[in-house]
Amino acid sequence: MSSDYPIFVKRDLDGFFGLFVDNLVQLLAIVGLCGAVCGMSGPNESFLVVYILPGAALSLIVGNVFYAWQAHRLAARTGRDDITALPYGINTPSMLVYIFFVMGPAFRDAKELGLTDGAAAAIAWKLGLVACLGSGLIEFAGSFVAERIRKSTPRAALLSTLAGIAIGFISMTFALQIFQKPLVAMLPLAVVLITYFSRTRFPLGIPGGLIAVALGTLVAWLMTAVTHFWPDAPAWISTAAMDVESVHTASGGVGFFPPRFVGTEIWEILSEPKQWLGYLSVIIPMGLFNVIGSLQNIESAEAAGDRFDTRSSLAVNGIGTVAAALFGSCFPTTIYIGHPGWKGLGARAGYSTLNGIVVTVICLTGTVGLISSIVPMESGIAIVLWIGIVITAQAFQTTPKEHAPAVAMGLFPAIAAWGMTVTQGAFFASGGKTMQQLLSDSSDALVNGFLLHAMISIERGYIFTCMILSAISACLIDRRFTAAGIWATVAAILAMTGLTHGYQLSGNSFDFLFILQQPTEGSLAFHATGIAVGYLLFAALVFAMSRFASVESELPKY
Repeated sequence: MSSDYPIFVKRDLDGFFGLFVDNLVQLLAIVGLCGAVCGMSGPNESFLVVYILPGAALSLIVGNVFYAWQAHRLAARTGRDDITALPYGINTPSMLVYIFFVMGPAFRDAKELGLTDGAAAAIAWKLGLVACLGSGLIEFAGSFVAERIRKSTPRAALLSTLAGIAIGFISMTFALQIFQKPLVAMLPLAVVLITYFSRTRFPLGIPGGLIAVALGTLVAWLMTAVTHFWPDAPAWISTAAMDVESVHTASGGVGFFPPRFVGTEIWEILSEPKQWLGYLSVIIPMGLFNVIGSLQNIESAEAAGDRFDTRSSLAVNGIGTVAAALFGSCFPTTIYIGHPGWKGLGARAGYSTLNGIVVTVICLTGTVGLISSIVPMESGIAIVLWIGIVITAQAFQTTPKEHAPAVAMGLFPAIAAWGMTVTQGAFFASGGKTMQQLLSDSSDALVNGFLLHAMISIERGYIFTCMILSAISACLIDRRFTAAGIWATVAAILAMTGLTHGYQLSGNSFDFLFILQQPTEGSLAFHATGIAVGYLLFAALVFAMSRFASVESELPKY
C-alpha cells in the first residue's frame, strides 16, 4: 500500500452516508417486501433474521473490503492519493426482480397447493437462493468474457429490458406507495428530487439521502404522537403513524445471528429441476445484466480517472453473490453506478470499508428489524424511485440516438408483465370467475380492454422477449439484417422450448410449460408453437431482405 494513501479521510464520511443510506433502504425494502410478497413476516421472519440478512452481511463485507484494498493497491502502483474505491452493495434491480418474479410467484403457487405459510415461505426462500447462486455463477463466468458479451449485444437490448422493469416494478410500484402515504413520503421525495435533479447540496454538506430518511421518519413519529392524543384522527393521518408496539417486539429480536452455510437446502431444490427450471428465463438475463452493468460502472470509474482491473473486479463481484447464496441470502451484489459522484465528494477507500463494517453489524445483530420498525419504508422509497428513474433515463441517454426506438420497443413486454401482475392480483382478490374459466370460454377474452391470453403469453419469459425485440430493432436500425434474423431465430427456439410465451393456467395461478412437459391435470395449457413459427417467418423475411437491401433502397430516416 502507498504510505501516502490514507486509510480514511474526512470526506469518506460523505461517501459513507450516501452509500450506507442506499444500502439501508435496500435492507428495509428486503424486510418489507419479503414480508408482504413472500410470507416472511411474523412467525416466518426467521428466514430474514437467521438466513437472508446474515448472508447479505457476508457478501457485503467481502466486497467492500476487497474494493477498498483494490483502491490501496492502485494507489501504491500509481503513486496517487486520490483513488476512490468502487462502490458496492446489493443489486436493487435483481433484488426487486427476484422478489416479484421468483420468490413471490413461488410463494403464491405453494399456497395454491395448500401449503402453510411457513412451508410456502421456505420454498420461496430456497428458490431465491438458487436464483442468487445462478446469478453469481454467471457474474463470475462473465468476468472472463464480459467484453465479448458487451460487444455482441446491442446496448439498447440490455438497457431497454432493465428500463421496462424499472418503469413497472420499481418506479410505478414505489410511486404508488408515495401517494398511498403522502404525509410520510412526499417530503423525502422533495429532498431526493432537489438533490438529484438540481444537484444542489444541503447545508453542511449533509447527504440528501440521509435528510430524506430523517425527515420521513420525523413526520411518521409526529403523526404517531398526534394519533395518541387524537384516537379518531382521519385516515390520512392515522395511516402515516407508526406502530409503537412493533418497536418493542422488534427490540426483543436483537441478538447475534452468524451466517449459516445452506448448501444442503440449495441442493434439495436443485435436485428437483421442475421447481426452478422455469425461472431460468429470469435468472440468466438478470445475471447478464449484472455483468454488463458492473462492466459499465468500471468503465465509468476509468473515465473518472481510476482504472481498475476489469477481470478481478467482476470476479469478486461474482464471488460476493455466490457467497451470499451459499450463506442464506437471495440477493446478488453488484458494483454500483456513481463512482464519479463519490469521487467528486472526495471519498477515497475508507467509505467502502466503513460501509461494509456498519452494514455487517446491523445485519448480524438482527437490528434491521428494529430499524424497520422505527424508520418507515416510505421515508426511503423516494431513493429507490430515483434509481428506477435513472435506469429508465439511461436506457435512452447512453444508447446511440438512432436506437431510441429500439429501447422503446423493448419496454412493452415488461410493461405487459407488470399489467399481468396487477391483473392476477385483482383476480385473486375478486373471488369470482378465475382467469382459467374466462379463457376457457374464449381465448379472445378481454379484461378491461386487454387481451388476457396475449398478456399472459408475453409475460412468460418477458425478460428474454424484451431483450430480443429490442436487439432485433437495433440491428434493423443499423441495417444488420443477418444479425436481426439470428435474434429472431433465437426467439423462435426459446418459444418452442417453452422458456418464453408458453404457459399453463390453473385457476388464477400460471406456470411455464416446457416442450416435453405434460400439463398439470385440469389446467389450461398453451404451447407457444404458433408464436415460434411466427418468429421463424419473421427471421426468414429478414434474412431474405439481407440479400436485396442496398443503400439505394434505404428510406428517409424518421
